[in-house]
Amino acid sequence: MFPAAAKRDGVLPGFRLGLGYTLTYLTLLVLIPLAGMILFTGQMSWGDFWATASSERALASYRVTFGASLGAATINALFGLIVAWVLVRYPFPGKRFVDALVDLPFALPTAVAGITLATLYAENGWIGQHLAKLGIQVAFTPLGIVVALIFVTLPFVVRTLQPVIEDIEAEVEEAAATLGATRWQTFTRVLLPGIFPAWLTGFTLAFSRAIGEFGSVIFIAGNMPLISEITPLLIISKLEQYDILGATALAVVMLVISFVMLLVINLLQWWAANRHAKSRDGDAPADAPDALAIAGGQP
Repeated sequence: MFPAAAKRDGVLPGFRLGLGYTLTYLTLLVLIPLAGMILFTGQMSWGDFWATASSERALASYRVTFGASLGAATINALFGLIVAWVLVRYPFPGKRFVDALVDLPFALPTAVAGITLATLYAENGWIGQHLAKLGIQVAFTPLGIVVALIFVTLPFVVRTLQPVIEDIEAEVEEAAATLGATRWQTFTRVLLPGIFPAWLTGFTLAFSRAIGEFGSVIFIAGNMPLISEITPLLIISKLEQYDILGATALAVVMLVISFVMLLVINLLQWWAANRHAKSRDGDAPADAPDALAIAGGQP
């Protein structure tokens, strides 16, 4: 039996009809394609699958793909928080323009972004020529992949954090300062617990987007096997060679690794959200600090 709350009428179709549409939609667009890919890979023997998935070129592509994605998501988690905080808390000339710029990677075709970044960061580019004097090469290296992924994934962190920061009253910070808390204590003990679940969500979205990015990366990466070749490009290369089983084998590996990492991140997010909810409702653990403890005072 469905819960009574689910049977209430609303503007949209009822619960049973809406659930049916939802399951059908997700099945057609998500479950069937993924299941088909896994079943198609089942045509390979375990030895052939393992040889393809663990080849030297494949392992190098995993390291480049997941390493660059993790690095880009981590950098955006830090600077995306700063950008979101500035856009929410501080008025300044051109604020609307800066806020609109955050959404530019959403609207700009990724291929255009890749060509632009490759031109700027090449050794004779506007930015690359100055970095070259310092011995730093960005274009056509793994570092260029990180730069492209940072550009593409920044909006996911900023747009996830903005509404949460807007809900935090400035009086909370003022109260902590009044009690003698330092800026670091105010951030880590007062602000961070409230924004951490959203912060982790933004990081997860950025990381997930970076793993599957292709268009902006291939123009700046150099695409050198064992050095700057990402797994999606290796999959395309196998498809062009009509090695469909090899391509699907790599796709299954990417699917499994991505699923495991997202599962771990979502479990951490669920734990952080529950901990914050318990603290807000007064059910925090006994060692949770009160306002005076945050400020370093005595109860």
